[in-house]
Amino acid sequence: MDDIHQWLRTRPYYAGQIADMRTVPAREPEFSSIELEPRLESALSKQGIAQPYRHQAETIEAVRDGENVVLATETASGKSLTYTVPAFENAMDHGGRTLYIGPQNALIADQESSLSSLAHGLGFGSRVSVASYTGRQSKSEKKAVRDRRPTVLLSNPDMLHYALLPHAYRLWDWFFKSLELVVIDEVHNYRGVFGTQVALVMRRLNRLCERYGSEPQFVCCSATIGNPVEHAARITGTDETTYTLIDEDTSGRGPRHWVLWNPPEYENEWQAQGSGRRRSNHSEAKQLFCDLVTAGYQTLTFTRARQAAEQYATESARELRDRGESELAGKVSAYQAALQHETRRDIESQLHSGALRGVWSTNALELGVDVGGLDAVILDGYPGTRMSAYQQAGRAGRGSDPALVVLIGGEDQLDQYLMRNPDEFFAADPEQAISNPENEELLPDHIAAAANENWLSVDDEVHFGGPFPDIISRLESEGRLERRSTDDGVRWTYAGGGSPQHSMSLRTIDDREINLLDGRTNETIASLAFADALRDAHEGAIYHQQGQSYEVSSLDLDRDVAVLQPTWADYYTKVLTDKSIDVTSDLLEKPLSGDSDATVRFADVTVTEQITGFQRKDRKTGTVIGERVLDLPETTLRTKALYYTLPPTLETKIRSEHTDWEFNGGIHAAEHGIISLFPFTLLCDRGDIGGISTPYHPHTERSTVFIYDGYPGGVGLTRAGYSIVEELMSRTATLISGCDCTDGCPSCVQSPQCGNANEPLAKKPAVWQLEALVASENSDSG
Repeated sequence: MDDIHQWLRTRPYYAGQIADMRTVPAREPEFSSIELEPRLESALSKQGIAQPYRHQAETIEAVRDGENVVLATETASGKSLTYTVPAFENAMDHGGRTLYIGPQNALIADQESSLSSLAHGLGFGSRVSVASYTGRQSKSEKKAVRDRRPTVLLSNPDMLHYALLPHAYRLWDWFFKSLELVVIDEVHNYRGVFGTQVALVMRRLNRLCERYGSEPQFVCCSATIGNPVEHAARITGTDETTYTLIDEDTSGRGPRHWVLWNPPEYENEWQAQGSGRRRSNHSEAKQLFCDLVTAGYQTLTFTRARQAAEQYATESARELRDRGESELAGKVSAYQAALQHETRRDIESQLHSGALRGVWSTNALELGVDVGGLDAVILDGYPGTRMSAYQQAGRAGRGSDPALVVLIGGEDQLDQYLMRNPDEFFAADPEQAISNPENEELLPDHIAAAANENWLSVDDEVHFGGPFPDIISRLESEGRLERRSTDDGVRWTYAGGGSPQHSMSLRTIDDREINLLDGRTNETIASLAFADALRDAHEGAIYHQQGQSYEVSSLDLDRDVAVLQPTWADYYTKVLTDKSIDVTSDLLEKPLSGDSDATVRFADVTVTEQITGFQRKDRKTGTVIGERVLDLPETTLRTKALYYTLPPTLETKIRSEHTDWEFNGGIHAAEHGIISLFPFTLLCDRGDIGGISTPYHPHTERSTVFIYDGYPGGVGLTRAGYSIVEELMSRTATLISGCDCTDGCPSCVQSPQCGNANEPLAKKPAVWQLEALVASENSDSG
């Protein structure tokens, strides 16, 4: 594989796609000795673990010393051993229990299998018993788990929220009383809305353990992120100072060859050179995949959508048959979370054994499910964060053998920024994981749930933070809590009807949902949050589900249903919106370095949005082929935002050399660019962030650019963005100026989510203002 770069250049479709290539050298493993209980040492030895890696030994010793631990190392670095040893030691010594929380049922099943195998190797009387508790199990299976009273219980945040905590007193008191270790696997996945919800669930867990007299330690396993200790402490509701960070990976690996592969720009009858439009990353990935599999390399391609995984696995198999490789074609498959459990396990097993030679997968295989080491990994488009890219790349590598990783750039801003600035991909600081457990839109429901699990007292402010007293008063006045005076002080108990836990979802904030009905059968095929339904399921919208295209024939907001009919339409739809933003209160303010009159602020805001119509666009060219007006209700969003203003002197200077249209297009382009680069530094999706730019805002009386959290109450993204705003602005200037398109394109300033049809947009005044605001050396360029 050492000459793989030259081999790639000989491909018949190669036209200069290699934007960068480099090799991460091999690494020799470092081992360390620790003392183990003889039966456990023997069982591990039988599984081929004679000696732990140094980072594993350090983690185990830290847990033995009573510390909380964050272990932040690569995929396949042996994280599971670090919590397995103390979990089994606690159980064998005195029956101490462990709760393992994993983000996906596939990972939980994988862990249950490996831990159960190890427990079986301990022999009779070890007191180690392993069981999972998930929503897939029947009532009788769940009851059997409770009756067994396992010492190691594997579950997920949803079951902790819906099943364990609400029934702690009646069904699970035996577990919480003896709980000594809580393992949060893949803790980097708990961010944004989901992370904020999980952080509040963990605070409910902590207070229950406190009532039952237990004080569990935490072991948090993470990919490499920029703030592992801060994030773990925020998610678990514990003190940062109690954590030990172990982030040096001492496992061995072979050399890893990285290739950044940029599809060529179109040059044909409907896309001129300089348009910024590029050949599909999917097509490039499919060609590389087939070539690598044909050459004998076991290859895994990661793509972002379930339907893409299925479609391109099918097309790859067809291409292999066309090449006369029918046997190989039968060894290609797709992997994604919607598959049946047995199907996923079979694919994992065949990957591990080598029976499958190629797989297209969503990020469902990014996590720690054991599929062995592969020869090559293709990333079909940048996965959104460098953390995910490295996690997915970590699937390549078998022992000390070399491995290939090919990152294929899509045509959007972040992909192309990295293709033009590869050092940023390899050397920039890791992204930070963000959540906001003091989100006042989410806290009330979790505090009500906590009261339902066990009475509340004033001391619970330590778990739920500063807003706790005000929220208690509000819930009491709403009749959801009942105040009681006791000899030990005031207590509050849950007084609302039903189950507060089941009245909310950990995955969303918006409670109102619209059901999408197949007009042929009247069956529900999907559900969307209210705001998403207005955008994606309005009358006339084209909606895709499980490989079928539909047109929405009606949206009934009185019944909260949309009726869809199958269609063969060769166009897609995109909404047009009117948005406004009101500043409720400014919370923070600081100057920008480039102009003494330029400031950036962080604020409470209310965003009002109304969808006014939609465009039909040709699927192939993106050309507008029709437009229609819609009459839909306004939506409001109370959230957090950062915003900056343009000083009058700078605005006057820019307007003197550009038209009003270009000036407005400049602030609009800057807004789009900043949003597109948020995921470069913060673990989020571009869709988590919204923006508004205006040449005049009544609150500031200046031209203003707002960047806001896309969720009620905010999940901490713009607060973190406020802290690094100059870094964001500088990178955005580099992104826009480095694109060789003429008028703005998807690689620099166009946004697929823009409600103004990406009009107006202007590159030069965008770069000028950004460079001037952050004191760039090039700020005089117009």
